[in-house]
Amino acid sequence: GESATFARVVGIVRRGWSEKGYCGSIQPRSLPKDDHLLNNPGRPVGVLVQPADRKLPLIRIRTRQAGILKDQRIVVVIDSWDRESAYPNGHYVRALGPIGDRETETRVILHQHDVADPDEGFSPAVHACVPELPWRVPERTEDWDAWRRDIRPMCVFSVDPPGCKDIDDALSARFVDPSELSEDSMAAAVSLARERKLVELGVHIADVTHFLKPNTPMDLEAAKRCTSVYLVDRRIDMLPKPLTEDICSLRSGVDRFAFSVLWRINLDTAEIVGEPDYFKSVIHSKAALTYQQAQEKIDAAKEDAHGGEDPITRGLLLLREVTRKLRQKRVDLGALTLASPEVKFEMDTETHDPLDVGMYVTRETNKVVEEMMLLANETVARCIFEKGFARTAVLRRHPVPTQQMFEPLVKACKEAGIAMDVTTSKTLADSLDLAGAAVAKGGQGTPKDAYLNTLIRFMATRCMTQAEYFCSGEVAQAQFSHYGLAMPIYTHFTSPIRRYADVIVHRMLAACIGLEAPAVQLCESALVDEQCEVL
Repeated sequence: GESATFARVVGIVRRGWSEKGYCGSIQPRSLPKDDHLLNNPGRPVGVLVQPADRKLPLIRIRTRQAGILKDQRIVVVIDSWDRESAYPNGHYVRALGPIGDRETETRVILHQHDVADPDEGFSPAVHACVPELPWRVPERTEDWDAWRRDIRPMCVFSVDPPGCKDIDDALSARFVDPSELSEDSMAAAVSLARERKLVELGVHIADVTHFLKPNTPMDLEAAKRCTSVYLVDRRIDMLPKPLTEDICSLRSGVDRFAFSVLWRINLDTAEIVGEPDYFKSVIHSKAALTYQQAQEKIDAAKEDAHGGEDPITRGLLLLREVTRKLRQKRVDLGALTLASPEVKFEMDTETHDPLDVGMYVTRETNKVVEEMMLLANETVARCIFEKGFARTAVLRRHPVPTQQMFEPLVKACKEAGIAMDVTTSKTLADSLDLAGAAVAKGGQGTPKDAYLNTLIRFMATRCMTQAEYFCSGEVAQAQFSHYGLAMPIYTHFTSPIRRYADVIVHRMLAACIGLEAPAVQLCESALVDEQCEVL
């Protein structure tokens, strides 16, 4: 057999104990059996705390409040761990609430994942960085930055889940008229425009960095939080609510600052014609649609290519036509469709207790928006890497899984009589599709067959590593690719209200197009790499 390799610990450089402490509850069998001893506040007793994370060891603490804390979720901090002891020593910090209480268990989950306590909120210094409400875009264009473009007449609209208040992104789509093209425009573009085959697609993202300046208290807090966190009954914001739900949110019927990207695209081939146009803008969203409302507009238009007289419907139809082709291109390159069904809860408006649970319905409009966001993210990734930040661009990659990582999937499929080729993402995608066809051959598949295919896709997801942020100067360009999306380069640009990575990318893009000088933090590879570690 193979010889084993042994090693021994010779020293501890730094303890990996959490400074915030660990959530848990007192182990009942460690409590004193004597009630007088248990409830005597004048005499501390030793008890063992069972952390909520069962991978962690029991923690020994001494407390005078054992009788009060025995039914509570508590936070304890580790102080030391004697060499001869089975358990570390710690001390009690605070109680979170009764065991089993929904609010208490929510606090435990947030604490375990190092999410900011919603009860603490933001500091006065952070709130001081937020403009006073009511806020509005200055009426006089002379009061704007000179380089900000006024595109308020453009038909811009957003498509989001119902009840969405922090609207990051909006879309636009229209035919390009030949009269709009300059004399030095490419002949191909002029020809396409004359044939009504040249369309202009736009993604407009909330201009968060106009308000979130580098190194301010609000910026430092956002960098620390990294992301907004969404729970069933609440949202813990990365930024204060006046920004997320009002000042930055691209609500309909009001002027808002945005960071826009426009592409001119061949309607027949979905090929980009010329260079994308990046600029900061003022938009006036014409509608804030839900996915269902957008789908209803498309369905009502039937197959009318003009979409009637409604410019929003016409825009949706153009977006659908182009994104279908964009998506097919990615699929042809090996993009994966993996099972990630979402559930939605119906909540009682008064008690906030869950009343019902069901599957989130995905419509074609979900795919339209997704494809446009992917296009924007890929396009911006190329720009910041090629035109300004070759060594320090914040990018996102999905490493190619090794063959060994797929062994559980291949073995399970083989036992079920399903062939699974995991050589490349394209062969894997084809195998997953064929597995679906095999279990539902001729359209005669049963719900059980569909569940089997979903299970296979779940297993494929579990075999892969997670996508990660990285600094372009720290990784070889050959390893930039995003395996799941089948893209050679990728980043996050489209959600700056809720992701700090997007904030960094906005600042990099602004520097690339000459709107502002880059901060030192964006130019030092070590600093960017350090930030990527916590994103």
